[in-house]
Amino acid sequence: MASLTDMRFLLHDVFDVSAHFADLQLAEPIDRAFVDAVLDEAYRFTEGELAPLNRSGDEEGCVLRDGEVTTPKGFKEAYQTYIDGGWAGLLGDPAYGGQGLPGTLGILLEELMATANMAWTMYPGLSRGCMHALEDHGSEEQKQQFLTHLLSGRWTGTMCLTEPHAGSDVGLARTKAEAQADGSYRITGTKIFISAGEHDLSENIVHLVLARVPDAPSGTKGISMFVVPKIDLDGTRNAVVCGAIEEKMGIHGNATCVLNFDGARGYLVGEENQGMRYMFTMMNDARLGVGLQGVCLAQRGFEASSRYAQERLQMRSLTGPKAPDQPADPIVVHPDVRRMLLLQRAIVEGGRALVYHACMLADQQRQHPDEAVRGEAGELLDLLTPIVKGFLTEAGYESVNAAVQVYGGHGFIREHGVEQLVRDGRITLIYEGTTGIQALDLLARKVLMTQGKGLVQLVGHMKACAQSCEQSLPELAAPLANVADEWAALSMQLGGRAVENADEVGAASVDYLFYSGYAVLAYMWAQIALAAQQRLGAADDSRRAYLEGKIQTARFYFARVLPRTLMHRQAMEAGAACMMEVADEALLAAM
Repeated sequence: MASLTDMRFLLHDVFDVSAHFADLQLAEPIDRAFVDAVLDEAYRFTEGELAPLNRSGDEEGCVLRDGEVTTPKGFKEAYQTYIDGGWAGLLGDPAYGGQGLPGTLGILLEELMATANMAWTMYPGLSRGCMHALEDHGSEEQKQQFLTHLLSGRWTGTMCLTEPHAGSDVGLARTKAEAQADGSYRITGTKIFISAGEHDLSENIVHLVLARVPDAPSGTKGISMFVVPKIDLDGTRNAVVCGAIEEKMGIHGNATCVLNFDGARGYLVGEENQGMRYMFTMMNDARLGVGLQGVCLAQRGFEASSRYAQERLQMRSLTGPKAPDQPADPIVVHPDVRRMLLLQRAIVEGGRALVYHACMLADQQRQHPDEAVRGEAGELLDLLTPIVKGFLTEAGYESVNAAVQVYGGHGFIREHGVEQLVRDGRITLIYEGTTGIQALDLLARKVLMTQGKGLVQLVGHMKACAQSCEQSLPELAAPLANVADEWAALSMQLGGRAVENADEVGAASVDYLFYSGYAVLAYMWAQIALAAQQRLGAADDSRRAYLEGKIQTARFYFARVLPRTLMHRQAMEAGAACMMEVADEALLAAM
């Protein structure tokens, strides 16, 4: 289950989210009481309706018959409760039925849902990017026709990008779009890996589809975006059919579909050949959401394994019995178990802080009244988005594997549920762009192509935070300042090497992503520790223990996790030659 205590600590004590909302100058002010009320109600819904369906949904899975998908028992009823509670329209323009609330409140709901039941959450979750794309790029008529129904929750949305031969290379898409006399288009082609592409939860499904018009330029310059509803606007069944449900490693409760478009009626979004630009409105939302999924699964694993470690008796402590009245000590006393638990906690709480920070930047970019603030927030968000998606999914996957390890052999069997976290979590490293794609995006586009605009900003913030730590938390101050300086210097070095050989970027990019992730999490943990330190004096005994736990975890992170940057730096400095000079034949397995 999610931790409302930790969520509230970050929102109110670390980030002062009420002041953040006040700075946005919203039409309706949002105070602490309102935020807490949203959290309480969302928690009741997710733990009461979604969490009980997590394991059963995994075991039952989805069923495809005659092109129609039936979701696991209870999923449809839970979705109706979601609609009835008004959750579908939490965000979105009030002119089209939304409540107009900032994205940060939406991410809190999404966190609680994904922690309770990731597979179910993907059904309404895919709608968010669809809504934003139509808000930003759709015509007024399309907003009335489609956005109003999406915000009501009666319809859901998908993103249809990937094709069998193309994978992540969207520029290779072959799906065709042929203009009709009435202004619509006929869409023909096959899309794969479409999460929530067909189901029985909503009245209709709105597909945002990338396709090519005749004589379009090759590559990504010739991609257009179309709205293709499952049920057309005249009430007839459109020519888009689910041909198969993928047999997946995890997220069995979500239908990942092959969709066949056979002259389906579609409606052009914006202008022809601008689909790639529009796509990133959906993709950037989705990438933050996928990074959050990594944190949510890690939270669930940490909660389970920390409880198990307190209860499981095995062997004696190396320094003598800690539970002499028992036949063995609880495994939480063993240093290696403590290492795994602290690693999980560091990833969960640091990762959650990073997601919240990114979503607050998204609020500023979208809604802040000051143009300069909007611009700076956008630069920082561009830098952080691939880190959130790429690093937090990798770290979250390490965390859920640590949860299995704490359980030992019991973690490998289904009884305790942690093995499902590993199966469900593996996809987060792949969809919405693999780790390698996020790494290239970060280094090549968000750092080198921008001449480090966002990075310079972030390094400045990190060094200011390090100065704030000098008096009360000196053990964090120097490492944070040093990693900030080194991050900037490494970026410049890689930029110089890339001028000579572009393969240097590809060779260094994943290590650069990990380095960046550990550096940013150090910044998050320094802020967490500072907030905890500042509140210690006025805390009662129970609150004091909680705050001291934050500071202790920050110290663990700086002492035992942040040094991983040294390995990644050395790997980057090793260069591309040791990879690229290896003969292709040497990469083939001996037969």
